Parts: sequence; C-alpha cells; structure tokens
Amino acid sequence: MKPTIEPVAWNNGSLRLLDQTRLPQEEAYLDVDDYRDVATAIRKLRVRGAPLIGIAAAYGLVLAARAANAGSVDELLPLLRTAAEELAATRPTAVNLRWALEQVLAAAQGAATPQEAQERLLAAAQRLHREDAAASERIGRYGAGLLTPGSAVLTHCNTGSLAAGGIGTALGVIRTAWADGKLSRVYVTETRPLLQGSRLTMWELARDGIPATLIADGAAGLLMRRGQITAVIVGADRIAANGDVANKVGTYPLAVLARENGVRFYVAAPTSTIDLSTVSGEDIPIEERPAGEVTAFAGRSVAPDGVEVANPAFDVTPHRCVTAIVTENGVAAEPYLDSLARASRAGVAARG
Repeated sequence: MKPTIEPVAWNNGSLRLLDQTRLPQEEAYLDVDDYRDVATAIRKLRVRGAPLIGIAAAYGLVLAARAANAGSVDELLPLLRTAAEELAATRPTAVNLRWALEQVLAAAQGAATPQEAQERLLAAAQRLHREDAAASERIGRYGAGLLTPGSAVLTHCNTGSLAAGGIGTALGVIRTAWADGKLSRVYVTETRPLLQGSRLTMWELARDGIPATLIADGAAGLLMRRGQITAVIVGADRIAANGDVANKVGTYPLAVLARENGVRFYVAAPTSTIDLSTVSGEDIPIEERPAGEVTAFAGRSVAPDGVEVANPAFDVTPHRCVTAIVTENGVAAEPYLDSLARASRAGVAARG
C-alpha cells in the first residue's frame, strides 16, 4: 500500500513541505533551504505528526550542515548540535523528534571531511524516512489483525500520511483494515481547537474513498453508548515505559469513555515513540500552545477579549485504559513494562 501524499520530500538540495495549515482549502508547498525555516514550520504546525516532524527535523540537520561554513568536522559538529537543539525545542512532547535528531547526528560522527559528513547526514535522514514508511506498513498489518469484519472505528486527530513517512499509524491501521474488507465506517472527531480531524483526516479518507463520518468531539460518548463504535484507534507522541500514552489533547476522555462502554482502545505508534527512559506519563512534558488557537478561528475572534486560556496540546492516557499498543514489531499488551521493552529492543536490533 503506497501513500498518495508526500508531505515531506528532499528535493535537489532543499526540503519541500506540504503546508498543512492551508488544508483542505489549498494544497500548497513550501521549499526551504534553512534549518530555521524547518523549525518554524514544525512549531507553527505546517508540518506535524510525531513521526513526520522527526523526519523533517532530520532533513533540517542536513540543511544546517550544507549552510555551515566549517573547515573541518570538528568545527561542524558543534554547529550541528546547536541546530539540533533548536529543532528539538520546537515540540517538546513528541519523543520522535529528538530521537531522529540523535540518529542523524550519530551518522556524522567519524566523517573525515564536512562534505562526507553532509553525505552521511543525508543518507541517514533518507534511511529514517524509508524505515518509517516501512514501519507504517507493518503497524497497519498488525493493527488490522485486531479488527473483525464490519468494524466501525473511531479515531482522533490526524495519524495518516500527513503525520508519518508512509500510510500512517492509526490511519495506517484503518487503511489496511479497509483494504482487507474489515471496516464498515470510520468516525472522525473534529479535534479542537485546530481541527486536525475535520481538516486533515477527513481529507485523507475522502481521497482514499473510505466511508467516514465527522463528529463533534463531544459526540463520541453518545456513539459509544449506542453501540456504534467497535474500537477506538489513536496515535501517540510519546509512550512511557509503563504504557502511559501522551497524545493529542482529547485522547484521555475518549479512553475513559471507551472503558466505560466496553469499547477496545488501541494505540498505534512506531517504537521510536516509546521512551523507556520516561517511567510514567507523569514525567512527560506537556506542550502549552498559544492562547490564540483557542480564542480565535480562521482569523476571527470566538471569545471575549482578555479571557484566561489554558491550551495544552496533549494529554496523558493511563495504561490501564489502553487495550493494546500496536508497533511495527508486533502488538504490546499488559504488562507494558515487559512488552514495550521487547518491542523497543526488536526495533534497535532491526536498525542495527
């Protein structure tokens, strides 16, 4: 299964990014040749999704190396580390971002010349891109295996080709299940405040011809109570060692509703999202986004001037609410301390 969208692409020395803030009205691309522009694109959600921002940042380091005026590798490496820190700071919750930067930085170690370092960095970024696409395929296959024919799935935010290097994580499962004839319908939460569900996920599903129904975030509980939802499938931005999951804000209430109504709740994510150094969800930093994302929409104010706003980008779902976590190395279940460690070790072994 091949994605029909290429939101991040290396293009003859520059990086081409699909500006996701302009979807679905306009399919517009940005060509950037400065890593700082990549950082801005990530911060402003022009490129988003935990796996994809890691890929974009990896290419950003390639741009940093190409622009650096370094006479030796010893001069280049500190400049790259500074660029990596700037890129990592753009979205502190998503662990894939720092993980990808560390992977690419390691590739530059041992290079004899700055030119060789550039070549190694590009090769590493492209390898990460390919590996993430392959991981999406495997996640899709493992996840589809958990569903029965006629399943109606609810998903939150956007976890498709706009968020990963291939067919996506949770949306990759949905795509695979649809191809296998197991899926009857997808219910998509609009995902306030920036509407990634209505703007992005519905756009992807419409392109694929997969039957989907858009709902208000607050309608999910009613649909579960009516028995209209077979399973909830979401992505993740960071998974703690104990199985606690940080994902787009609004995920935790869905997990609680699913548990109350006997609906299976699955998380789909590559092993690069698993952070074994984070003991539990209590240790995951939660990004706070600008107040204007809540008080205004499409340039128009939707709240009184001067109101106090809390705008966390993510929440944490405790592992007791998670039926299973689907990775490219198989399905992890309780006890997560053991199963996630095994999945992570398999991922490290596969990458060599």
